Amino acid sequence: MKFFSYVLVYRRLLLVVFTVLILLPLPLILRSKEAECAYTLFVVAIFWLTEALPLSITALLPGLMFPMFGIMPSKEVASAYFKDFHLLLIGVICLATSIEKWNLHKRIALRMVMMVGVNPAWLSLGFMSSTAFLSMWLSNTSTAAMVMPIVEAVAQQVISAEAEVEATQMTYFSGSTNQALEIDESINGQEANERKEKTKPVPGYSNDAGKISSKMELEKNSGTNSGNKYRTKKDHMMCKLMCLCIAYSSTIGGLTTITGTSTNLIFAEHFNMRYPDCRCINFGSWFIMSFPAAIIILLLSWIWLQWFFLGFNFKEMFQCGKPPTAKQKACAAFIKQEYQKLGPIRYQEIVTLVLFIVMALLWFSRDPGFVSGWSALFSEYPGFATDSTVALLIGLLFFLIPAKRLTKTTPTGETVAFDYSPLITWKEFQSFMPWDIAILVGGGFALADGCEESGLSKWIGNKLSPLGSLPVWLIILISSLLVTSLTEVASNPATITLLLPILSPLAEAIHVNPLYILLPSTLCTSFAFLLPVANPPNAIVFSYGHLKVMDMVKAGLGVNIVGVAVVMLGMFSWIVPMFDLHTYPSWAPPISNETTP
Repeated sequence: MKFFSYVLVYRRLLLVVFTVLILLPLPLILRSKEAECAYTLFVVAIFWLTEALPLSITALLPGLMFPMFGIMPSKEVASAYFKDFHLLLIGVICLATSIEKWNLHKRIALRMVMMVGVNPAWLSLGFMSSTAFLSMWLSNTSTAAMVMPIVEAVAQQVISAEAEVEATQMTYFSGSTNQALEIDESINGQEANERKEKTKPVPGYSNDAGKISSKMELEKNSGTNSGNKYRTKKDHMMCKLMCLCIAYSSTIGGLTTITGTSTNLIFAEHFNMRYPDCRCINFGSWFIMSFPAAIIILLLSWIWLQWFFLGFNFKEMFQCGKPPTAKQKACAAFIKQEYQKLGPIRYQEIVTLVLFIVMALLWFSRDPGFVSGWSALFSEYPGFATDSTVALLIGLLFFLIPAKRLTKTTPTGETVAFDYSPLITWKEFQSFMPWDIAILVGGGFALADGCEESGLSKWIGNKLSPLGSLPVWLIILISSLLVTSLTEVASNPATITLLLPILSPLAEAIHVNPLYILLPSTLCTSFAFLLPVANPPNAIVFSYGHLKVMDMVKAGLGVNIVGVAVVMLGMFSWIVPMFDLHTYPSWAPPISNETTP
């Protein structure tokens, strides 16, 4: 037994050692760059899944192993850890810092809860819908980074409201009353007076006893949960639900427009260059094709996440005109009271809100796709200005725009202004900037670069060539599942950039409309739902500390299955007549030795 206790204590150390040693024959026996990169990939993936090392430390392993294996020089690996994404993150965190500093997120959160209600199911659906809509026009990363502070505030407000109500109820039944919050509205005045008389506290004893009893009960309820952060297990589950709703809906929303995500743009560029005679892919046709799929995936993902974390209680969700319970009324009253405490909106909140709207408009209007955006003003430098350019511009303004004047009193007693304080300071920004997440995502970029440099990505792609002898539906399913799996450990742009040149000749060789294979593969590239490092929105919500890696793996697996199934459904239903997928198009290159699947 003592041996097993030691194993339990040092399990993480043992896991690291045995993982490194067990996989070591892979590079030693095969002795190729592909095998060495695969070894690094497997080690990093296992450490990320098991959290044997801190996630950010694991993300630094490519910087150690790639130079040692001769896959990439250290300078090139290091450059992969700071990309355009990090500049975008810095600008967005400036906005998030100002939002939270001036309590704008709390105002928006409380207002939204007052409109939607405190039922977690409807609240999560409302957040998913609004996040998906924003993600149609903004980058997934920007959307998740902006919405998460609001969602966190909403979750905390709902939890604190329920805690306040339960504490009041327990205090009431333990021998004291709360005049500020009436629980039972059916008691008439005479009965209320009698109850107050019966429960009149003894000075110095009864009130304290009630508070202690209530506190002990709350501690008892929360003691069975992990840590003291959550009052009950249901509260913890609700926080997990809210986080994953934002991460997944920000990705799902990006499917609907060509500009919604970088993988869509890469596909459009590759397709138009390879098939210039086909003018069937544009903003409108893409929207009509992908919007139904995104709606179905969003609704089914909401149902899955709701059932997975909180269960699906139809009676509770659809009350069919029944009046709200006393607890729901009390929660609503408490939240309304908290909103009123904020007072009228202040100058700093207005400026922050204006900058938020300006940032969103500049992102949307940079290159909408269906009209020329403001990036056309810099036609001499196409592609130079990105979303990170906008984020840095607005982020800079937060350090320049005055928030309030700094005054001092002179020896004569006169108050004079000597400086001003900006909306945010550097120290405040540093406290909000998730540097660990920046390293985490950088590790994902480094892995993707290493897979490409070593030839591992090309080796994986070449293994797809035997698929030509299979039926079309099976080819689509296999390629979709492969893309969905690969994009969990490689960046989405790298995955689609690698596979498009492989899948296009495959479609031409088997004499199938290239869109039949390229469209589902492109859509499935966005289905990176399993790991925090799979895409930036996952990393952002993971940084709030509510989730574990296995929570995301289990929930994300269901969403992955839903996504692939809906894409397959679309490819054999409404998408077929849009592009005439059953016929080999004239715009595709002719094949001399034609074979049919």
